[in-house]
Amino acid sequence: MLWIAVHLPRLPLETFLCGSPTPEPFAVADGPFVLACDARAQARGVRPGMKASAALALAPQLRIRPRDPAAETEALLGLAAWAAQFTPGLALDFPDALLLEVSGSLKLFGGLSRIAGDLREGCTAMGFTPLIACAPTARAATWLARAGRESVVTDSAQTEKALAALPAGVLRCEAEVLEALQAIGVGALGELLALPREGVARRFGQKLLDDLDRALARLPDPRNFFTPPARFTARLELPAEVTQAEALLFAAKRLLVQLAGFLAARQGGVQRFVLKLSHGSAGATEVAVGMVAPSRDAGHFMQLLREQLGNIALRNPVRAITVEAGDVLHLAGDNLGLFPDPAGEPGDWERLIERLRARLGVEAVHGIGVHPEHRPERAIETVSSPVRRRNALPPVPPREAGAWGLGERPFWLLEFPRPIEEVGAVPHCEGPLTLLAGPERIESGWWDDGDITRDYFVAQTQEDSFLWIYRERSGGGWYLHGVFA
Repeated sequence: MLWIAVHLPRLPLETFLCGSPTPEPFAVADGPFVLACDARAQARGVRPGMKASAALALAPQLRIRPRDPAAETEALLGLAAWAAQFTPGLALDFPDALLLEVSGSLKLFGGLSRIAGDLREGCTAMGFTPLIACAPTARAATWLARAGRESVVTDSAQTEKALAALPAGVLRCEAEVLEALQAIGVGALGELLALPREGVARRFGQKLLDDLDRALARLPDPRNFFTPPARFTARLELPAEVTQAEALLFAAKRLLVQLAGFLAARQGGVQRFVLKLSHGSAGATEVAVGMVAPSRDAGHFMQLLREQLGNIALRNPVRAITVEAGDVLHLAGDNLGLFPDPAGEPGDWERLIERLRARLGVEAVHGIGVHPEHRPERAIETVSSPVRRRNALPPVPPREAGAWGLGERPFWLLEFPRPIEEVGAVPHCEGPLTLLAGPERIESGWWDDGDITRDYFVAQTQEDSFLWIYRERSGGGWYLHGVFA
């Protein structure tokens, strides 16, 4: 087995900062002491472990927030939902680490270094600073990451050597045990492993030895694997109130990257997600983002959300944001060709429609469908969704002259038929027309006083354009009704 540990040492701080610095120094306190602080606070002399009162004396502008264990747990669960795309064997090591069993995923994702790189990139995009280590056991990988040793140990025989130099603090045992170890001169795991086992068990308890044995694969170390939820919901408290909608994009990116990983783990996509902007006691604003086809592309989500937020004027400041997505749909992978297509990837039209709807509004963009009606001007209807349906109009393929058959319809139909002149029994439209196909007789509409009796022809102009024209059977003239693309 091969385990990757993702340790988040700055989780209490990064839970609040959302990956972006605040205008003033920022710190998180655990009781009366500073637990973590940002770079601005450190530049003013603030350090973890310092009393909050002393930190305020050094940096009067320092913003101190009490630690929020519930928010940290929610952030860790959200990160787990994202990381589940790499392996189903994912376990939580509370309060600040994830464990991924990746021996069965190496070939799929391109090797160990590729998985570790993707984990680092994704954590950074969500505003976290990870420490990543790999070892044959989950506990050994966790201890390496906690110690800041971002090393890769793939051979079980090398595990003890890799752990020997780690400080005893990675054990995270009781403070009394650590003090006792220091009192006898044990500062590293190698020194602890060199002590007689019977004496260690009598003085420090069997649990300490069991933890060491599990790290060295001498005892089993079972884990409860994480199961992603059925629906996606992630909330983010903002470090400061936001009054401009577009300024929310940076924080929203963290949640959208998390959503994309969640969907990858579910092998699905969504056609709609909702961004809720919380205004505290003033209520909330919902921004719904819809798509033509299911997607799990975080970059595409960001483009659509940017268009939506650009049209919103906030009446109240935003204090928190929430992204919700349900109805996860199956999303098949793309079929890749042997050679790149210079004409572009298929499906670009879908993204164009989605961006137009996000910018102009859903009601401003329509599709074209077919209505069961013989009269051409009534056979086409607009549909609310631009997605191609089974009765949607197919594109008219190009035809060679003389290959036209009956029933062909032009891509461009005039709103109203336009009369054209007739010279010597020959219809003219910027010159004489050559009739290529026809007549196709259409008689319909007698039941609603809109009856027509027409003979339609496909005609060719002098410039080799193709027109759809007709003549009234009742003795009327010629009319132009459509143009073939």
